[in-house]
Amino acid sequence: MNKTILLTATVSGFLAVALGAFGAHGLKNIAPAELISIFKLGVEYQFYHTFALLALGICSQWINTKQIVWSAWCFIIGMVFFSGSLYLYALTGVKWVGPITPIGGTFLLIGWLLFAYSVSRLQTSQTK
Repeated sequence: MNKTILLTATVSGFLAVALGAFGAHGLKNIAPAELISIFKLGVEYQFYHTFALLALGICSQWINTKQIVWSAWCFIIGMVFFSGSLYLYALTGVKWVGPITPIGGTFLLIGWLLFAYSVSRLQTSQTK
């Protein structure tokens, strides 16, 4: 197992829970419903990719490829850009962060493709 990827996933999970609680309770009195919804979307995608990082960390026990590490980096960068830009927009209302969100989404997609490629390279004897 890849300890660094697993540790990163645990930190991301902690932050997702904390940010989710803040979004559900702290933003209620200071932000309109539309911005709270955007913030919650950031939390949702951070959770999805936290679980993806957990899967990568566990799968690295059987898949020892550079693609696993690259996939993890893409998920991390994607979460920072995608979820981070949604958090920033929801908290500040500044619209210049809008173009950053699809960059993060692209990194998330690349991360999934690299993960799929890594799995596809597994030898049949390794999966039994």
